[in-house]
Amino acid sequence: MQNKRIIELDLADLPAFCPNPAMPLWSSHPRVFLNLSPDGHAICPYCSTEYQLKASAVLKDHGSS
Repeated sequence: MQNKRIIELDLADLPAFCPNPAMPLWSSHPRVFLNLSPDGHAICPYCSTEYQLKASAVLKDHGSS
């Protein structure tokens, strides 16, 4: 079984997208922007790479006033 790599994101990495700059050119697919779940997690629909917001990164809720 292959180990899945989880890419950790910081606030500076947002908006999240895949493929990310660290991926080799041969494995590229069309760029897709990822919506993070409330727990800061996203999976690329093309390559299934998992992204997770670092625990130290805190998103501000822009939906409440």
